[in-house]
Amino acid sequence: MIGCPFLFLEGLPVAKTNKATITSLIKGAQRFWLMKTEPTECSVDDALAKPVSWFGIRNYQARNFIRDGMREGDAILFYHSSCPQPGVVGLATIVSKPYPDELQFDATSEYFDPKSKEDSPRWVTIDVKALLKCPVIPIAALREHEELSQMRVLQKGNRLSITPVTKEEFEFIVREWICPTL
Repeated sequence: MIGCPFLFLEGLPVAKTNKATITSLIKGAQRFWLMKTEPTECSVDDALAKPVSWFGIRNYQARNFIRDGMREGDAILFYHSSCPQPGVVGLATIVSKPYPDELQFDATSEYFDPKSKEDSPRWVTIDVKALLKCPVIPIAALREHEELSQMRVLQKGNRLSITPVTKEEFEFIVREWICPTL
């Protein structure tokens, strides 16, 4: 297989630029992440169209990953969950610094937190921009590879919506399913 044939940039097939886009993403990233979202709330197509806020995080460990670990330029495995075919569906990048999630202050929002104060917000969000879309890479396919056996998303009982990924795991997934010529 030559190039990276199944990817889409901004919704259009662009095999010639996929390898350069992926290489640039990996080289520019300080850290690597897997971020889960329900496609009915925020899909890879939404994030391809424009940067999206990763709102509604209400788990302290996931919040800490955003607040303390994520930086602009970090690389993301974009993962659809709670859908007929969950799995990795694209690559993305962080495009903002963490900032307060405004929904924590909105009493009409399902993400409202009455204990959070505007002068001392509990919850943060970050903006994400999808760069490439790929066919679904199911979690079962990830489980088949020893190289990925330590991925947090594959650990029994893991339900976090954001997990760190090693550079080696990220590159393995890209080479195995997204861009074999990387």
